Amino acid sequence: MKNKSKKILFICKFNRFRSKVAEAIFNKLNKKHKAKSAGIIRGNPLDKLQVAVAKKMGVNIYSKPQGLTSKMLGWADIHVITADDIPKGILKDSEKYGKELLVWNIPDAKTDNEKEIKSIIEKIKFKVGKLSKRLK
Repeated sequence: MKNKSKKILFICKFNRFRSKVAEAIFNKLNKKHKAKSAGIIRGNPLDKLQVAVAKKMGVNIYSKPQGLTSKMLGWADIHVITADDIPKGILKDSEKYGKELLVWNIPDAKTDNEKEIKSIIEKIKFKVGKLSKRLK
């Protein structure tokens, strides 16, 4: 029996990098499932170097940062905290409402360190790949 379509919400602190990268990679790999992303705080515009490095690695992040809403939390079947700077307790009720909660603990990048940006994108690709395989 095939798994039904899942809706994934990737969450980081500002929705400027980690959650956006996870959303873009997930949606590129998956046609059956759908992802969105948000920050617990809506951040400033995206960092140009992070956008450029991601694009070179085949990941297009371009939309404006979004703040997390209760509507988004209700929409998603799986909540993924991509960030290491958000306490799991902030989404402690996810499971109470029938949502799966995953915590990846990925650190944020210093905006001027291209090597660090690439490393973080690779970590996110790995985690998204594992999640995608599990959902197939």
